[in-house]
Amino acid sequence: MSDKNAKKPSRREFVKASAGAIAGASVLGGLSLTRSAHAAGSEVIKVALIGCGGRGSGAIAQQMNADKGVKLIAVADAFEQNANGVLNKLKKYGDQVDVPSDQIFVGLDAYKKALATDADLVILATPPGFRPSQYKAAVEAGKQIFMEKPCCIDAAGYRILQEANKLADEKNLMVGVGLQRRHEGRYMETVQRLHDGAIGDVMFTRVYWNGNGIWNRGRKEGMTEMEYQVFNWYHFCWVSGDNICEQHIHNLDVGNWVQNAHPIEANGMGGCERRYEGGTAGTGQIFDHHFVEFTYENGAKMYSQCRHMAGCWRQVSEAAHGTKGSSNPSGRIFDTNGEEIWKTTGGGGGHQQEQTDLLAALRAGERYNEGPYGATSSMTAVLGRMATYSGNVVKWDDAVEKGTSEFPEQLAWNAPAPVQKDAAGNYPIPKPGEYKAY
Repeated sequence: MSDKNAKKPSRREFVKASAGAIAGASVLGGLSLTRSAHAAGSEVIKVALIGCGGRGSGAIAQQMNADKGVKLIAVADAFEQNANGVLNKLKKYGDQVDVPSDQIFVGLDAYKKALATDADLVILATPPGFRPSQYKAAVEAGKQIFMEKPCCIDAAGYRILQEANKLADEKNLMVGVGLQRRHEGRYMETVQRLHDGAIGDVMFTRVYWNGNGIWNRGRKEGMTEMEYQVFNWYHFCWVSGDNICEQHIHNLDVGNWVQNAHPIEANGMGGCERRYEGGTAGTGQIFDHHFVEFTYENGAKMYSQCRHMAGCWRQVSEAAHGTKGSSNPSGRIFDTNGEEIWKTTGGGGGHQQEQTDLLAALRAGERYNEGPYGATSSMTAVLGRMATYSGNVVKWDDAVEKGTSEFPEQLAWNAPAPVQKDAAGNYPIPKPGEYKAY
């Protein structure tokens, strides 16, 4: 299935093309009064931060760096320490932070209260399992949006995203997604050349995120099981989607970008060898390694590795191989003999640039919606996880149609958590051959 993103030569045009936006189009006639004022470039942009962890605090700081008219007016987080902690981190921004005590919202429903404020733009940076429902609510509330990746952790969430993306377009809302490689000059220049045929037809890509591991937060006294799983969210599939979704999505997104398409099927293998041994026994349920072979409609492949395991080969990169050469999409192109024939002069800094681009487009009154490729790349990661968990070939169309929800129907601190420990004190880890993808 072809990605409909157009290809444009300049940074601004390419960023908007990647988002499936209309480059340079003035849409002031369809904007709300608030957004029309922003387009003039002089008005304050009021922001509510929903999810006050590392990426949330980073995103709001980068927005305030990008545009001195940005003002943080509300924060929301499931945990009070995070909501208060982010305000301490941001003190250096002075009057760009103006959050009264009655706009510090805490709890699982805190996002609803933040959406009820007069914020113009919201940052969605809660753990990714919450993303689809919170994104849908933000669109329904008529907010401009920046949401972190991944945008969903299961097929049910992807279906929510598809509908919310349509509604965002109908409402002329702006949507940025935290896949920052799409905003780095080095990637943009290289992928443009690949799309223009610099290495011929792309036969396959290789994408990697192999590293040592990730944090693991200990249970605090008095926590309910639900509180613990949200607190230690990376280690539960219903909240993080496993590391193939939460982290490796960056590399998978580059693979899709190069192919200008999404895979139609996946097969793979994976497991949990060392993540929950010793002092971390009984603290989570996700895999520590995945390998996936993705197949695209044109027969091209994407070979994917992600691993969290100390003492092993470490690699975070992407490579594309074509009929006329190969490329590191972050900035280099080689001929069939492996000789470098081109190197980018573009830079990195995507985390800052993605906020700069979003806010500049908002000020200019341009259409800007990265939601479609954010959803597609998120579902690509979900497809890969379904393949590694099940050990079987998983088809895109079947996964999208039949895939179920990992997220609990009842969300409350005293509600039953989606996964429970067994008699030995361990959480169930999916077993290939037994796990059903759908």
